[in-house]
Amino acid sequence: MKNAPQIDDWNGATGARWVDNQERLDRILAPYGDAALAAAAAKPGEAVLDIGCGAGVTTLALAASVQPGGLIVGVDISEPLVVRARERAAAAALPIDFRLEDASRAALPAAAFDLLFSRFGVMFFDAPTEAFRHMRAALKPGGRLAFICWRSAAENDWAKLPIAALRGIVPIPESNPEAPGPYAFGNRARLQGILEDAGFIDIEIQPFDAPLIYGIGADREAALDDALDYMTQIGPVPRLLADKPADMREKAMAAVRAALESRLGDDGVVIDGAAWVVTGRNP
Repeated sequence: MKNAPQIDDWNGATGARWVDNQERLDRILAPYGDAALAAAAAKPGEAVLDIGCGAGVTTLALAASVQPGGLIVGVDISEPLVVRARERAAAAALPIDFRLEDASRAALPAAAFDLLFSRFGVMFFDAPTEAFRHMRAALKPGGRLAFICWRSAAENDWAKLPIAALRGIVPIPESNPEAPGPYAFGNRARLQGILEDAGFIDIEIQPFDAPLIYGIGADREAALDDALDYMTQIGPVPRLLADKPADMREKAMAAVRAALESRLGDDGVVIDGAAWVVTGRNP
């Protein structure tokens, strides 16, 4: 089955951790979601597909933008996240259709949407060109594409910092930067080629950098504790420490805490992030 490892992961421990940290994630990623929403420029009456919608923060924002008369569909492979998104939409009394589906092979209606949108939800496809070609078929002629995705791991401190801290303490496996995952579209030329081959035109790929405020608290120590708790749940650290013995985990946690302390300032623990804001159009 296509994207099977990602589907298993997002319906297991990763999906559960994202639900548990939903409010944190919404806060930390807000500048990136806002940048993508600004590029999308959804308008009243439009039909929008939110790809990899997660717990629904951008879907709710899009729903507000397209009223009156708009249509919003959010798709995600993670059942825990879709359940949470439906709860939030019900609480906000917003008419959103959330679907537990893989957007790369879902039975999407042809030429039905004005906008394909995603906040960090398109980097996980096994066959990205085919996935984008499939999703483009759901766009109306002249319809728009707008998404944000991470650049390379080397440009993102939230990935680079813990890896450097853990090196020499736990095994760090070699990774393919083009494999499905957060950094799959770090190479701008590759991303451009994927979208062109999928049939999009007028493609623009612009860098977007913004700080990620990982840890906040009543004082510096509380902010550092908050950042450490978050980093041990979201990102590379939980994967690298899974099934490791207690003494190795203790040493690793001390190293990660020290690395986070080097980013501690008056606003909390602030880590650099680097993304692409991508737009395009269906012919």
